[in-house]
Order: sequence, then structure tokens, then C-alpha cells
Amino acid sequence: MYKNLAIFEKTYEFILWIYPRVNKFPKSQRFVLGQRIENISLEVLEKIIEVNQKKSKRKDLEEVSIKLDVLRILIRLSKDFHFINLKQYEFASKNLNEIGKMLGGWIKSCT
Repeated sequence: MYKNLAIFEKTYEFILWIYPRVNKFPKSQRFVLGQRIENISLEVLEKIIEVNQKKSKRKDLEEVSIKLDVLRILIRLSKDFHFINLKQYEFASKNLNEIGKMLGGWIKSCT
């Protein structure tokens, strides 16, 4: 299915990693900031699946890029509010940057 699509795999792994961290957010933020992180992560994954099936990909890939940027900011907010620690933030940032590089390469290949 999507096993050969590296960006799908990387995003899927990120979601598997982030969900347990979000569940440890304070209850007041679990359903605000945490929910947004979960939803946007899933939207990125869904959009990757959709885009892979389309012939015209560039516009949709640029939308994924915007969502990825929003996700980066939400993860940064989580760190600044001390919902995740610095090591977790570094891990998340590294993974999101890798996904971003893969996405950038995909966008460039569509021109």
C-alpha cells in the first residue's frame, strides 16, 4: 500500500510517537492544544495519501507544507508551556524537519 512512500512512513511514525505525549498534557490542554496537534498530524497523513493518488499534486502538497508549519508551531508551544520536555521537542522537531525535507523534494519534483 503506502509502505514504499517514505514520507507516509515517517509521518505515521511521528503520529505513533506524539499520541502518548499528548495524552500526558494537562487535562485543560489535552482537549485544546493536544487535540489540535493530533488533528493536524492526521490531516497531514490523510493529505499525503490523497496527494499520492492525484495527477496534479503541487497545490495540495503546498497545503500539506502549511499544515506542517502549523504543526511545528504547536509543538513549539507545547515545549514552551512545558507540556513536553526539551528532549521530546528536539525529537519532534527533527522528525518534522525530515518530513518537511521529503515534502520539499516532492514539491520540487512536481514542477
